[in-house]
Amino acid sequence: MADEKIYTIPLRKYFLRAPKYKRTERAINAIREFLMRHTKAEQVKIGKYLNLEMWKHGRKNPPSKIKIKVLKQDNIAKVELIDMPFEEIKKVEEEKIKIKLPFTKKEEVKEEIKTEEEKEKKEVLEHAKLEKKERKTKAFIDKTKPTQEQKRAGIIGSTGKK
Repeated sequence: MADEKIYTIPLRKYFLRAPKYKRTERAINAIREFLMRHTKAEQVKIGKYLNLEMWKHGRKNPPSKIKIKVLKQDNIAKVELIDMPFEEIKKVEEEKIKIKLPFTKKEEVKEEIKTEEEKEKKEVLEHAKLEKKERKTKAFIDKTKPTQEQKRAGIIGSTGKK
């Protein structure tokens, strides 16, 4: 049911219509439009390696033409560079197992979580208080040091020469 085809898409005539700073974006949109028209797919998924190849020289200088491989499944066309493999998108289905616990155990778990949160809050507050005390002591020490003006005036630390 999956069709695989190879196309060479001329991009220059599409991206020259766009301003220089949007050329690679326009080229990617041109790839999507080209494949929607040729594969009659409703959705086009661009692969990792094709995207890297398009953006290799930046947003102002995309390649003038590109050779791609298209894999069509249902109404989705997956596109990749011709030599590169298709990346499979894995759908992770997580099964949630509900375990029924007695009412008292749930309360105990909640209480444990609350006590842990309270301990963390206390630690943060104590740390903040210590930092505040350290700042106050530093400010006090700084006030006891002589200022530059006092030194220049000769009041403190004078050499006897004026």
